Amino acid sequence: MEHAPNRGKVRWRMMRRGLLELDLVFERFLSKHFDALDDAQLAALDRLLDWEDTDLWQVVSGRRECDEMQFKELVDLLRAG
Repeated sequence: MEHAPNRGKVRWRMMRRGLLELDLVFERFLSKHFDALDDAQLAALDRLLDWEDTDLWQVVSGRRECDEMQFKELVDLLRAG
């Protein structure tokens, strides 16, 4: 079983991005979905946050599809706002 990262650390990483657009998306995600994530989803989100901001924005904004199945559910939630 995968070890889940600290929720506070993941929340902090979400709000320390370099693009205002991502900050806005993540702010909505935090208020609507973050607390409901299970440990596996939280671990996947932590890995997703390793992406460069520009790559992450391309996927979250829908300009590029998410080819990695481990992130698809999270990307869908991020896109839904």
